[in-house]
Amino acid sequence: MSDNTKELTFNEALDQLRQWRESNERKSQEVMNIWNNVLEQNFQKCGNERYVLLEQIIYAALDCHMYSEAKELTFLLMSEFPGSLRVLRYQSAILEAAERYDDALLFLDDIMKEDATNAAARKRRVAVFKALGLIDEAIKELVDYLKKFMSDVEAWQELSELYLQMQEYGRAAFCVEELILHQPHNHLMHQRLADIRYTMGGVDNMELAKTYYCQTLKLNPDNVRALLGLFLVANNLVGHYKSSGNPKRKEAWKLAQWAQSKIAAKQRQAQPSCSPGLSDMMLSLSLTE
Repeated sequence: MSDNTKELTFNEALDQLRQWRESNERKSQEVMNIWNNVLEQNFQKCGNERYVLLEQIIYAALDCHMYSEAKELTFLLMSEFPGSLRVLRYQSAILEAAERYDDALLFLDDIMKEDATNAAARKRRVAVFKALGLIDEAIKELVDYLKKFMSDVEAWQELSELYLQMQEYGRAAFCVEELILHQPHNHLMHQRLADIRYTMGGVDNMELAKTYYCQTLKLNPDNVRALLGLFLVANNLVGHYKSSGNPKRKEAWKLAQWAQSKIAAKQRQAQPSCSPGLSDMMLSLSLTE
């Protein structure tokens, strides 16, 4: 963004920051430009909105490595709200940004001693453990968190990523199954579970992967990754079921051919003037019935 924030009026600046908050856009450098050029000198005019504005500006300052500004604004809040757990969280964030992780954990521990159900503090502990490379500790913290906040979709997704990082595919699959329970119509969750089952290998997992790839395509027929996954899984199953009279082999073969035709059609639609490359390679992988 070019620095045209000086042209904004006070109310326009407030409206812009409010819009970014409501749409969950960080826009950190732009936020700092608005703060420095428009709001800082007239901050007392913001009324009760000034506290949520300060939070937005503190995190923007940390994103921009403007630690002195973040500390100054945090001290301002400390003077108005001594002992506030939310302000303690800002102090912890400043320490995290400065890579003083042990000190940040002490602040987070203080918050949790006061409020054991403070979800934000528990999530920050997970982030600190990840930053320190303590993945096992991050997993333990997140598992304990989910015992209290079982409906937190983001936490289940993060836990699945941590398990994948540790190559614990069975546990990662369980987390994605929980995500599907919360978001049954999210095709990406079905695709993720299919990918994990495919990675785990074995006939049973391949059959499950086939099922979840099919469900993904039912929810979103344009998911090319799911089409390719279904093709690979079906070919794998065709190779496993040796008997030509096996109904499972016939089903897998038909799915492989169907997936190949769909991918070839999408390739022609995307690149009508190019010679078929991917579909030719897939054809060479296909097994005959």
